[in-house]
Amino acid sequence: MNDVKPYEQVGSKKKQVSKMFNNIAPYYDFLNRFLSLGIDTIWRKKAIQQLSEGNPKMVLDVATGTADVAIQITKSLQPDKVIGLDIAEEMLEIGRKKVHKLDMDKTIELIAGDAENLPFEDNTFDAITVAFGVRNFEHLEAGLKEMQRVLKPNGKVVILEFSKPTVFPLKQLFNFYFKNILPLIGRLTSKDPKAYQYLYESVQAFPDGQRFIDIMQRSGFDKNKQTGLTFGISSIYVGYK
Repeated sequence: MNDVKPYEQVGSKKKQVSKMFNNIAPYYDFLNRFLSLGIDTIWRKKAIQQLSEGNPKMVLDVATGTADVAIQITKSLQPDKVIGLDIAEEMLEIGRKKVHKLDMDKTIELIAGDAENLPFEDNTFDAITVAFGVRNFEHLEAGLKEMQRVLKPNGKVVILEFSKPTVFPLKQLFNFYFKNILPLIGRLTSKDPKAYQYLYESVQAFPDGQRFIDIMQRSGFDKNKQTGLTFGISSIYVGYK
């Protein structure tokens, strides 16, 4: 995976990603709904549906952001505990307010932490989710191996991530929108011109499809599969420990 960073090529990607999400935190939820025409909420629900059969009681949501996935998991699956982890404290603060407003404080706990160095014992969680987060890892395999470590035997990982459409004319429309329109709207709205330019660049650099399946396999996950969503704009990846 090419080492695409939000602001400059020198320095830690992790620190730059944290800075970027702290900068755009106040606008993040609005821009997600607006720029995706609300489709992102459907994608998240489809990803969470992948966990329904296993009835997980302990769930970790990595790169939880403002806790949308943690909240939806709680509504849909009624687990005993959901821990949401993220490196951007400003995003977590917005998430905590949402959790409190929904009276989910007893179930959902949001903590600051690094996906590549998870602060949990081996074999802790029944299931792990990541929505639009793995492409922001500084070291992709290190983050996946950490998730595999803290997952219980036979536990399930569900990863939702952007992918690159290959069919004409969707491929061309997707690239034009992501490269030109989305950064313009993001720049005008979020006051961080780099953030949505990075979104395009990071999607282009991400090893989607079979390449990511192969990385999951190398990281210790088994029975890995990919399901494309909305003509291949995003994908759900599922694997087991």
